[in-house]
Amino acid sequence: MEKYEEIERALIKTYRKKIWNRFTKGIREYDMIQNGDKIAVCMSGGKDSMLMAKCFQELKKHGKIEFDLVFLVMNPGYTEINKQKIIDNANLLNIPITMFETKIFDVVEEIDDHPCYICARMRRGHLYKKARELGCNKIALGHHFDDVIETILMGMLYGAQMQTMMPKLHSTFHPGMELIRPMYFVKEADIIAWKNKYDLEFLQCACKVTEKCMPCGDIGGGSKREEMKNLIKELRHKYENIDINIFRSAQNVNLDTIISYTRKGETHHFLDEY
Repeated sequence: MEKYEEIERALIKTYRKKIWNRFTKGIREYDMIQNGDKIAVCMSGGKDSMLMAKCFQELKKHGKIEFDLVFLVMNPGYTEINKQKIIDNANLLNIPITMFETKIFDVVEEIDDHPCYICARMRRGHLYKKARELGCNKIALGHHFDDVIETILMGMLYGAQMQTMMPKLHSTFHPGMELIRPMYFVKEADIIAWKNKYDLEFLQCACKVTEKCMPCGDIGGGSKREEMKNLIKELRHKYENIDINIFRSAQNVNLDTIISYTRKGETHHFLDEY
């Protein structure tokens, strides 16, 4: 049995509860896929998107919905070593990738103010454009459960706002295109456990200077998101369900107890109806 075949079997057996069931739950609960969809599975070379790609392959093989897949890799300016690492991992996992080139890193290197935010926006724009060229109507990103709860906390603590990372979105600038996040319920610790089980080594940040991130392990380093990871880890020691409660706080919003909120660009204040 090839290694990729062993990994595929384990996804629906060994990791059925912690990865496979949570992957399919996100798709079902948020109605992410319909018959006739053509989905660009966007792969950065990291553990999350590589696992997402394998889950999609299994879903297409065993699922009841008829849809097509393109495993899309954008090269924003990786070093040759990192680019080859993505190709080698895709071959190892039997994922037929489609890679295209951009010069995003060259552009972002000249930006001093919020380069990561601008880089992310540019990468997404290129992914939408290429996906549409390939006949896709959706792009799938590998954001997982921990990304969601970290976003909630970062918005509150650093952005002074209540927001979350949505499970799916209509594109603002690419009409007819949709973004979905099928890993929405999958926890990062379980992704890391899967990766370690099979001694897989992936890129650890989608950056031209990835090598500088290597000592930080699987969580990256030097960012507000890392601070949130560490905060949540500390809180889990005191109350193991703290992450679930953070997640549910974005579902159980009582507008009767909110001072103000924004809907479609319009701000509403509790005094408006007091």
